[in-house]
Amino acid sequence: MENSSEPFSARVRRGDLMEPGCPSREVLKHVTSQWGVLILIVLESGTHRFSELRRKVDGVSERMLAQTLQWLEGDGLVDRVAYPVVPPHVEYSLTPMGREAAAHVRVLADWIEASMPGIQQAQAARLAAE
Repeated sequence: MENSSEPFSARVRRGDLMEPGCPSREVLKHVTSQWGVLILIVLESGTHRFSELRRKVDGVSERMLAQTLQWLEGDGLVDRVAYPVVPPHVEYSLTPMGREAAAHVRVLADWIEASMPGIQQAQAARLAAE
C-alpha cells in the first residue's frame, strides 16, 4: 500500500508518474493543459455558466471548453449542475479537490507571468543564435 505521507518528489523519483501506464498521467494532462489551467483559475473566483467561462477564457473553442470541463469533472475537480429549464442552464464550480488544484496551477501561472521578461530574453537569444 502506498504511503500517503510520502512526498510527491519521492514518488516521482520512484517512477509512478514516469510510467506510461500510470493513471496520474491523464490527470496531469487535464490539469496542466493550457485550457485546464485557465479554467481552474477562472473557476477559483466562483461558479460560472458555460458562456461566462468561454468569454473569460478568451480563445478557447466551444468544443475544447466542453471537452476540458468534462475531463476536469471526470477527475473530480469540477462540479457541473444542470438546471431543468428552457433554455438549458448549466453551472460549473470547483470541488474541494479542484480548489486545491487551482491554487497549485495558479502559482505556476503567476510564476510564468512574472518570469516572462527573462523567458522572452532567453527565447530571443536562442533565435539569434540559430
